[in-house]
Amino acid sequence: MAKQRVIYIHGFNSSPESFKAQQIGQYLAKHHDVEYLVPKLNHEPREILLTLEALITPNTKLIGSSLGGFFATFLSQRHQLRAVVVNPAVAPFNLMKDYLGQQYNPYQDYYYEVTTQHVADLQQLYVNSLSSPQLLFLLQQMGDEVLDFSQAVDYYKNCRQRIEFAGDHSFIGFERYFPDIVDFLKIS
Repeated sequence: MAKQRVIYIHGFNSSPESFKAQQIGQYLAKHHDVEYLVPKLNHEPREILLTLEALITPNTKLIGSSLGGFFATFLSQRHQLRAVVVNPAVAPFNLMKDYLGQQYNPYQDYYYEVTTQHVADLQQLYVNSLSSPQLLFLLQQMGDEVLDFSQAVDYYKNCRQRIEFAGDHSFIGFERYFPDIVDFLKIS
């Protein structure tokens, strides 16, 4: 049987060097024999989707943070994959309207433009109703200063959830959940 693949999907204006991506990657390398990937994603939703779908195998598990949680949710439901979403963006197309125009990704060191096409592309990827909620595990901190935590709690209401009072968008203490993540994703 092929080795299990875990794909970490970073968020908006982030990179493969994301602290959470590095933390979970080190944990998995120390305790599990898996193929761990953190692809470098650009700003185009269609390109992000193409990049991620090219990496999916039958043994793939997903972890997505913020905007990465939005893509993890879409891929989970489309390909029937287990996914953990961390302070996910539920409807990023609503938020992206505030980012229209020139942007800079300091972690990947490049400028780009967010257009109305980005907003439309994200809207097309929105999963209106989760057909397989049992495949998703929400980790949410109520102190998230970037995203409204209540949207995620409501949207993922039929999924496994761990909601914490306080915290922030970075998900303080993420490492406390590594055993739960491994267990939920059925990583051997």
